[in-house]
Amino acid sequence: MLVRFFVRFAAYPVALSLLIAGVAIAPGMPMPLPWLVALVAAGLAAVAFLERLLPYDLGWQQRDADLPADIVHAIVNLTVMHATVLAFVWMRSGFGWHGIGWPDGWPYLVQVFAAGVPLDLSVYVMHRLSHRHGLLWRLHSIHHSSNRLYWLNGERRHPLHAAIMAAPGLAVLGLLGTPAVVVGGWFAILALHLAFQHANLDYRLGPLKPVLGGAELHRWHHRKRFEEAQVNFGEFWLIWDRLFGTFHEPGEPLGLVGIEADPVPRSYAAQMTYPFRAGGRTLPRHRS
Repeated sequence: MLVRFFVRFAAYPVALSLLIAGVAIAPGMPMPLPWLVALVAAGLAAVAFLERLLPYDLGWQQRDADLPADIVHAIVNLTVMHATVLAFVWMRSGFGWHGIGWPDGWPYLVQVFAAGVPLDLSVYVMHRLSHRHGLLWRLHSIHHSSNRLYWLNGERRHPLHAAIMAAPGLAVLGLLGTPAVVVGGWFAILALHLAFQHANLDYRLGPLKPVLGGAELHRWHHRKRFEEAQVNFGEFWLIWDRLFGTFHEPGEPLGLVGIEADPVPRSYAAQMTYPFRAGGRTLPRHRS
């Protein structure tokens, strides 16, 4: 009983606090980027373990045909994330670009969360556009096509769509000259948060629920009926949903997740080509 109580109310804040503490010492490590990668790997393993202790939905514990593709998605997208950080290393060392005003003198963790602001806003804006325009939706629909939510779903994304969502924010950070270890620190925090956001874990955020994009509210963004999924787009913060009218705190049962009449193939290779096929579906039809 005590373990269940701890997992439900302390798992997210404790895990995220430990990861942030690890991120905080990254600049002083001999190899900061591999250190951040190791932190993410440990955090993801912890979420996978916690799901077995206190699942939100017992049915979602059953492996399905999506698992092999989900594993490849996670490997590819976490690798792309790491490559993005290396690109910021190259901008400073190889290209010699030091930016036009990044606040290098701020405490490191303050810089990390400052970097998260344009990235999170970028993801919110591009996420909403992806629910309105055909090609963007076909790219994004791979993320929505899973009929269960669990820790690997956070990285179930077409890599091109992941790049599109982050591109405006990364451009801002690149222009400002944000250090690579700062970008890497935010990506490490975000990777663990995304695992929790999609986890099959019956946890609670308490007073943080209206502020952070946790699973309690984000699950409603994955509801099977397309018209009911146009809420809670925020990736880390829900402040954008509150500002732009897409915040929803439900009082009704969740129901099924996924996409009605799901056209998305199950294999990774087929998912990579699906958005570009002739005759590919655009937006799902709204039902009255």
